[in-house]
Amino acid sequence: MRPTAGGRASVRRIAASSPRPHPLVPPWLAKSGTISWYVIGIVIALALVVFAATRIELVFIAVFIAFVFTSVLNPVTDWLARSMPRGLAVVLSLLLAFLFFAGLLTYVISSVVGQWNSLADQFNDGIEQILDFLENGPLPWHVTQDEVTDWVNNLIQQAIEYIQSNAGNLAGQVVSNAGTVAIGFTMFALSLFVTIFLLSSGTRMWLWFLNQLPKRYRTRVHVSASAGWYTFSGYARGTMIVATADGLMAFALLLIVGVPLAAPLAVLVFVGAFIPLIGAPLAMIVAAVVALAAGGFVDALIVTVGVALIGQIEGHILEPLVMGKQVSLHPVVVALGVTAGTFLGGIFGAILAIPLLAVVWSVFATLRTPDPPLEELPTVPPRPEHTNASTTTGLSLPLIPWNEGLKP
Repeated sequence: MRPTAGGRASVRRIAASSPRPHPLVPPWLAKSGTISWYVIGIVIALALVVFAATRIELVFIAVFIAFVFTSVLNPVTDWLARSMPRGLAVVLSLLLAFLFFAGLLTYVISSVVGQWNSLADQFNDGIEQILDFLENGPLPWHVTQDEVTDWVNNLIQQAIEYIQSNAGNLAGQVVSNAGTVAIGFTMFALSLFVTIFLLSSGTRMWLWFLNQLPKRYRTRVHVSASAGWYTFSGYARGTMIVATADGLMAFALLLIVGVPLAAPLAVLVFVGAFIPLIGAPLAMIVAAVVALAAGGFVDALIVTVGVALIGQIEGHILEPLVMGKQVSLHPVVVALGVTAGTFLGGIFGAILAIPLLAVVWSVFATLRTPDPPLEELPTVPPRPEHTNASTTTGLSLPLIPWNEGLKP
């Protein structure tokens, strides 16, 4: 005899209203375990990316440089493409960038050659002033000229002995450095090759990649990748603008003070702006040393204060104005990221750390669905002053003094 529809509905209601068996794993533990597995999977994926990047470091650095070139030159290419074919706009934008950097390098080299002799004489005068201060100054201890000469001669003798005993290793290092130069040219050529294709047909390449994915993932991947590229390109262009402004301000400061080699030192400040936290202080130290050798303590102090002021203008005015909210990372995150990047990849790791962290955070912020933020910290209930075991577990246990077992 088959049950009727009403009977089946009654059975469903009874089954729904009956208490469910207690699971072996609490819900909070099951949820925490699931989240933990997700985190472990993400960490493993990031570790694989880092491992692959270290194994093919040349390709990874070349692609990163190509992304930087593309983000900086893409607005120029788009503007030129309004009045000419896209391919011609790409060639013209690359040519303009090459002429800019070639002209800058030529100016720096000519400045160094033209002022090198005077700088060497001023540096020798500065060394003599320092030695005279150490020998005849008000310090409680004195260093004579003969002691300094003996110290320098000992250093020269140690250097000669080191070269004689390690001639084979030094020759191998020369060959290795020649290979490093060849690798550098190869990396630059590869990055230029990738940049040309990204500027000319980057949209078509990305569309082809999206078509290889399942349809249900395409929109989400495109949205997250667009957020990451928006952040990366904003960081690259903003850093280029800020570094150029820092270099120009440093150049004007050094010219006003009268420090020789103002152009090379300004270029050093420009390069230092690309290395977070440590680039600007290193450039400031070098500029201060040159100012000390050329003009004395007062000029060195003026240059030090001026370069430090340029750093404050960069951090509090230029970066918020140029980058806006495209890159918003806490200073603690920046410090930890730069430190970790330096240990993992040296100078290049320090340069790469901040844009990588910014891109990861941008993608995460795009994909997540955040809950409403807290206006203030939640109230913590007060803890009871004394809690007896019998009141919490229902058991009556004797209270034994903590030192009972220590009595003889």
